[in-house]
Amino acid sequence: MIKSVADEVWAFDCEWVPDIQAGRLLYGLPDDVPQSEVLRVMWEQGGATEENPMPFLKTLLCRVVSVATVIRRVQRNGETQLFLQALPENPDDSAQAQDEAYILRRFLLDGLAARNPQLVGFNSRNADLRILLQRAFTHGVDLKAMGERINAKPWESRDVDLMELVSGFGKNYAVSLNELARLSGIPGKMSVVGEDVCGLWYGGRVREIVNYNCYDALTTYLVWLRMAFVSGFFTPEKYRAEQRLVRRLVEERAQRPDGAFLLAYLDEWKSLKQRTGQDDGVFE
Repeated sequence: MIKSVADEVWAFDCEWVPDIQAGRLLYGLPDDVPQSEVLRVMWEQGGATEENPMPFLKTLLCRVVSVATVIRRVQRNGETQLFLQALPENPDDSAQAQDEAYILRRFLLDGLAARNPQLVGFNSRNADLRILLQRAFTHGVDLKAMGERINAKPWESRDVDLMELVSGFGKNYAVSLNELARLSGIPGKMSVVGEDVCGLWYGGRVREIVNYNCYDALTTYLVWLRMAFVSGFFTPEKYRAEQRLVRRLVEERAQRPDGAFLLAYLDEWKSLKQRTGQDDGVFE
């Protein structure tokens, strides 16, 4: 169970893909070698098999292409506000989308270092935070926002890795975000899955990656919200009110020209609540 709920909570998720430049540098591949060949070599070196032609690569050999965050902020007057932020802010701007260092600085320095929120993720301690640290190091980005988060022991940190709270050792006890969410009446994976991100990136479809990343951030937040509820931090009435804040956030963002993709998330959420018998009035 979680130990605390801070006045500022960030539920975040990162997306990354194999870094072509890393492949060229580490495997001695000239600049004129096609990207597809560089990817093939990277996966081969990463242990590709016929059954698994695109294995998970070391995070250091990948580049961060998107970070999405749901921010819960309690104001001095007690009012709770929610925000949904995604990097890059303009996925259609190729210069911004291709600038990994910009994404890292915006999240680590303008975000974490400036606000010092309680971070919430799913497998964030061993995956998301690690790649952020490793890639920031390669770009020479200030890591002052990362030191205590990375070095703190799980029982000493106020940050929350939801996977660590619910998963156990062995495949029968491992839990994915998708599984945990869907069985709890929360949207999990929808039209895009993690394995699609590389193809989308090298196909120039950055906005689809950012949209998918926003789905995962919303799901991570809703799973955290449920964990906070079952841990005793919210009454049933408060939990319902907090969910309604999420619904309102998504509805408002969906009215923007670039936010229509969020309507599918709302529809899936409402449907799953009904199918799991957890239609608690959030959508009334």
